[in-house]
Amino acid sequence: MSFPNPPKAIKLVLLGEAAVGKSSLVLRFVSNDFQENKEPTIGAAFLTQKCTIGDKTIKYEIWDTAGQERFASLAPMYYRNAQAALVVYDITKPASFLKARHWVKELHEQASKDIIIALVGNKYDLVEDSNDELRKVSVEEGKKLAEEEDLLFFETSAKTSFNVNEVFIGIGSKIPDNSPVTETRPENGARIDLSSQPAQKSNSSCC
Repeated sequence: MSFPNPPKAIKLVLLGEAAVGKSSLVLRFVSNDFQENKEPTIGAAFLTQKCTIGDKTIKYEIWDTAGQERFASLAPMYYRNAQAALVVYDITKPASFLKARHWVKELHEQASKDIIIALVGNKYDLVEDSNDELRKVSVEEGKKLAEEEDLLFFETSAKTSFNVNEVFIGIGSKIPDNSPVTETRPENGARIDLSSQPAQKSNSSCC
């Protein structure tokens, strides 16, 4: 697939408690794949993907950070100079929502003042069939936090791909045209650039 304009490189970091599905969201976005029993991330993983929004092409340079507490001190190394962040929680686990609040607060205090943050409630597939007894964090709670902290808000399912591309399209739509172009190089581990999937038939597509 060809892209209309030279891509703008955007550093994006994922933060959230372990097992909320951060890596699964990235895998779904980058390669349109899902692995039921994905191994936990150690430290951080680095992947790239392009996203076309109208006549703007963004090359997301994605740092998927580990959620285990022992890796929390490494997070500033990854969100430093990031233009965007996904703060992910599991809608069936209230503790993960509390952790999301912590990450939002930390980003506001320590990350770039212009960082675009999306609050993402993952694992919607567990509740979409009217199985509301599994839901522990309501849509209203997520929206309220997003409104209070000026965040984008989405509920997603990495398993079914529900709303996954919409998260990255939403972030890309907020990226100013005059934002600085930065190229991220992983300090540890290999760069992974997976092949693109067929584009959606719309003016906005992540593939």
